[in-house]
Amino acid sequence: MMPAEMLERGRRVLRMERDALSEVERRLGDEFARAVSMISASPGRVIVAGVGKSGLVGRKIAATLTSTGTPATFLHPVESVHGDLGIVGPDDVVILISKSGESTELLALLEHLKLFGVRTLSITADTRSTLARLSDVALDAWVSEEACPHDLAPTTSTTSALALGDALAVVLLEEKGFRREDFARLHPGGALGRKLLTRVQDLMLTEALPVVSPDATMREAIVML
Repeated sequence: MMPAEMLERGRRVLRMERDALSEVERRLGDEFARAVSMISASPGRVIVAGVGKSGLVGRKIAATLTSTGTPATFLHPVESVHGDLGIVGPDDVVILISKSGESTELLALLEHLKLFGVRTLSITADTRSTLARLSDVALDAWVSEEACPHDLAPTTSTTSALALGDALAVVLLEEKGFRREDFARLHPGGALGRKLLTRVQDLMLTEALPVVSPDATMREAIVML
């Protein structure tokens, strides 16, 4: 493959993902507002679940929610039915991510969540799927095809699901009045923490200051420095 062809194929993938996001934006409707309201009104946490690539997207969504003022954690669907369901409380909201909406592991988890009376939100590419129909709220992450030339590897679908998660996190941030100071409090480490938290008073000298009188000579000032 020649460099020019590599470049064009890379651009094709980016175009497909851009177009997928435009379609997700077009399909965004009242269900999104319902999802935000449901999470915002919940006194519990957000639990995010998914398998495979959807699980990786779910981990990122949970991390973004947590860092922007909505406590969240990731729950692996397989481990959930082997004891990890213990982390789910009656006041929690569970986000279930599956492109097909027919994931056996997620449907098994959903069945148990229903028994607990937990509210559920699905992100799926098929709003007619079992997962979407049985969830309290279903967000539409439909894509026409994956960027993979075989239409198999999750690419455009995971981008769409991830973007919907970001949209939820940001709107919840605004809904809750989450401020820069709150963000700084949750990000004390690294360059971001230093940028947000460091004040002049943390760095300035307050003792043994190099002071000279207004009528001092330049030589005296240089010696003091």
